[in-house]
Amino acid sequence: MKIRYFADTDTMLIQFLDAPVVETRDLDEDTILDLDAKGNICSITIEHASKRADAPHFSYEQIAA
Repeated sequence: MKIRYFADTDTMLIQFLDAPVVETRDLDEDTILDLDAKGNICSITIEHASKRADAPHFSYEQIAA
């Protein structure tokens, strides 16, 4: 998984899979979902990310099983 924040456009790209995108869906006017041929989520693009997703502040935590 990769998360990229583009400060010049205030856009966040969250990439889950490195797979060819076959379908793109607009979830709302500022959120785009990309799917592969099996319907798996490849990536999510969030516009105005500093307001909508508190970017570029980010925290990651892995919880042990």
